Formats: sequence, structure tokens, C-alpha cells
Amino acid sequence: MDNLELNELLQQRRDKLFALQAEGKNPFDQVLFDVTHHSLDITDNFAQMEGKQVRIAGRMMSRRNMGKAAFCDLQDQKGRVQVYIKGSEVSEESFADFDKKWDIGDIFGVVGEVFATQKGEISVRAREIVLLTKSLRDLPEKYHGLTDKELRYRQRHVDLIMNPEVKETFLKRTKIIKGIRSFLDGRDFIEVETPILQVEAGGANARPFETHHNTLHLDMYLRVQLELALKKLVVGGLERVYEIGRCFRNEGISTLHNPEFTMLELYQAYTDYHGMMELAESLIRKLAIDVTGSAIVDYQGTTLDFEKPFEKITMVEAVKKYAGVDFDAINSLEEAREAAKDKGVKFEKFHEKGHILNLFFEQIAEKQIIQPTFVIDHPVEISFLCKTHPDNPAYAQRFELFVLGGWELGNAYSELNDPIDQLQRFKLQDALRQAGDSEAARIDEGFMAALDMGLPPTGGLGIGIDRLTMVLTNSASIRDVLFFPHMKPISE
Repeated sequence: MDNLELNELLQQRRDKLFALQAEGKNPFDQVLFDVTHHSLDITDNFAQMEGKQVRIAGRMMSRRNMGKAAFCDLQDQKGRVQVYIKGSEVSEESFADFDKKWDIGDIFGVVGEVFATQKGEISVRAREIVLLTKSLRDLPEKYHGLTDKELRYRQRHVDLIMNPEVKETFLKRTKIIKGIRSFLDGRDFIEVETPILQVEAGGANARPFETHHNTLHLDMYLRVQLELALKKLVVGGLERVYEIGRCFRNEGISTLHNPEFTMLELYQAYTDYHGMMELAESLIRKLAIDVTGSAIVDYQGTTLDFEKPFEKITMVEAVKKYAGVDFDAINSLEEAREAAKDKGVKFEKFHEKGHILNLFFEQIAEKQIIQPTFVIDHPVEISFLCKTHPDNPAYAQRFELFVLGGWELGNAYSELNDPIDQLQRFKLQDALRQAGDSEAARIDEGFMAALDMGLPPTGGLGIGIDRLTMVLTNSASIRDVLFFPHMKPISE
């Protein structure tokens, strides 16, 4: 289709709109249509609905004209239902407009009775029809539709219209978030909100987005995590808090990463990372059942068992099992570097022994973890906000929850509440940044002042909502569970 033909089709729709407006029937003047039912209410409950009057509204997705009558499909948020429009049963003027001036894609309202056609198709027999919005662009062609993935992400509004399974994915995402709130509210957590703009982008090893506050003449950052602000609230006496909020990391884009993402972070006083394991496992199992109907979930051909107790393995044990290297037997940084070179594990000159252990895990071991597994007791070098292990101060009371060969679903700590130790950890992060680690965290003076006031023993947990939604909706890419994923702009 060339530009001239496209313009002609667009002009035809505009001409129909102009004709309606000239007759004093501007559809954009419509401001109210009292909807009493949706399509699914009718099709799923036909025995109770048959013969009842309904008021429905939605988008016309197809039409079949038969002279003095017509069938069309009306699509609303919940699905589709057929509408039967007979010229003698609606006003002559409205039927003429429907026949000559309405198009597929238009949004309209119907008042009528529920019935079944001779072929048994559940329908609404129209007694009144009203055009509510004139669509000035054609929908994609019926059978080929909007199939190009990139185009679907860029035109999500059209994707939602044409592909019902996409809408279902996002309805499930909403169900997941509602389920999280219900679960945590049931455990006496309170939901809070913390600032997105921050003076220091601390609390995580990540590269922030930078901006500038004109009034304050101050460089600021979009937050990379929710953690530090939430722990200040625990210091203030709120013993169980959570936030579901946006975080921003100026990093790569992939099927598992988007620079703007949604996190659940929660903090509970007087517990530790073992308490967070129980909470995470119980929450995810319940969400799986609520969203999919079972704790046994299929993901792209792989069966994930969220029903049985999640496996637990230390990072040292995982590296020994999957990479064949026992870090308990490695006594120096030089030995760790030699082991890495022998196994082809890439590392930087500023990495310490604990960093190299983690790199072994990331580059070899995690790819082999498929079923839900808590990987526990991380090196202290990569866990600067976390209490050390009482049996070995080289390791931290931390876990990450993995599935599907390296997908991290959750991260949790026994939170470090010793302000003197915490300051030293921040200084080590600062030294790493000076040595070339661009993702090393900065000292957050406000958080340190709060920690000096006294943080009770606390367990903290973070879960990536987008990645969890991918698993529970069988979505292949993070872009499939974000309404508007980040993409490089293209010229119109």
C-alpha cells in the first residue's frame, strides 16, 4: 500500500466524520454511556442473561452486512460478543449511519436484549445504537494482524486491540500485584512510598540515571533501589513495610532487563534472611496458584515446581558442584585468580577473592540451576549492606532465589545494622569505584545518620515484579510484560 492509497483510506474515514458533524451528530460530543454489562458477563452467564436488557459498549472488530440487517462483533475489556442490528428494530437514521458512515474500529454503544441466533451464537439484539468515538485509522488486517514483535511493542495500544492474549498477560500482571498486596497486608505489613529522585544513588551496585533539579541547583539521580529509604522507616519504628515501585538503572536492555523496572521491596524487624526465605517461598507459591491455578508452572516448555520446598545451596557448594572448584580450599587471592584463569572465568584487576567466587557462580554455576533454589551465604565483598555469617565472617547472611538457568527472582539479607561496620563497607565500595568499578555504591550520609539512631535486627527482601510476571504468564521477554518497554526511537 503506497502513501497515496493510505492517505485516501484515512481521508475516507475523516470524510465520514465530517458528514456526521455536518448533520449535528459529532461522535466526539458524546460524554456518557451507562454500561451495565461486559461481553463476558453475557457469554459466560447466558442461561441467566437470556432475554434481559443490557447496555454494552466497545470497539467494532468486524461486520457482516446483509442488506436490511447486519452482524458485528463488539470487543470490550473482557472479550467479544456478537451484536445483531436490524434496520426495522433500531431507528432508520441510526441504521443508515451505521451502514454508510461507521467503520471497523469505531467505538459504539448498544442497548438491547440477550438472545441466541439460530446457529446458537450468543448475541445482543440491538434496540438502540450510538456512535461514541470515530476511529480515524484502520485496524491491522484481520488474518495477518499486528504480528511484527518490534511494531507490537511500539504500538502497544494496537497490540492490545488485536491480540487478546496480550491483554490477558497484563490482567494477570495486575492480579500478581494485587496478590502481593493482599499477602503482605495479611501479615501486617504497611505499604509506603519513597522518593524516586535522590541526592545519592546508593544501596545497590548499579549505574544510575542522572538529572538536575533546577530550583535547588542540584544534581540528582533516579533511584536504583528502594532499600535505604525503607530501612530508615524501620529505624523510625515501622516494623513491617513494603513498597512496589519503579527503579531505574542506566544499563543494558535484553530479554530479562529493562532500564526502568518494578520492584517489590519489604523489610521486617526482628527477623533474618531465614524468615525472608519462608516469606518469599510462601508468597511465590501462592501467586503461582492464584494466577495459573497450580504451583506447578510451565515456562516455555520447562516445568517449574513451586509446590515442593525450594532447594537451598550455599554459593561455595554451588560453585563446587557445577564448576568443580572448592573455594573452601582456596586460601589466597592469587589462588582464586589462577583458578579463574584455568576455568576461563573473566575478572577485573580490582576484584577480590569473594568477587571471583561470585563470578564463578555467575559465569558457570547459575546457568545450571533450573528449579526454584535459594543460593545462600554470599561473599561479603558483594554484600555490603548485609550482616556477616556468624560462623564465617567472609560470607554474608544473604540469599538469591534462582530459576531457569540463572534467572534471579529475589534477593534478601539479614540487614547490616552496625553503623561502624556499615561505614567501613561503604568506604570499601568507594575504593572499588576509585579503582574502576563504575557500579560500586556511594556513601549515603543520610542513611548512615539514620543507622546511627539504631536499626533493629531486620530481614529484607526484594523481588523483581517484571521477571516474576514473565514466569507466571509464560512470557518469553520482559518486553512482553511491560506496556511500554524502552526502545530506540525510529523516524516516523
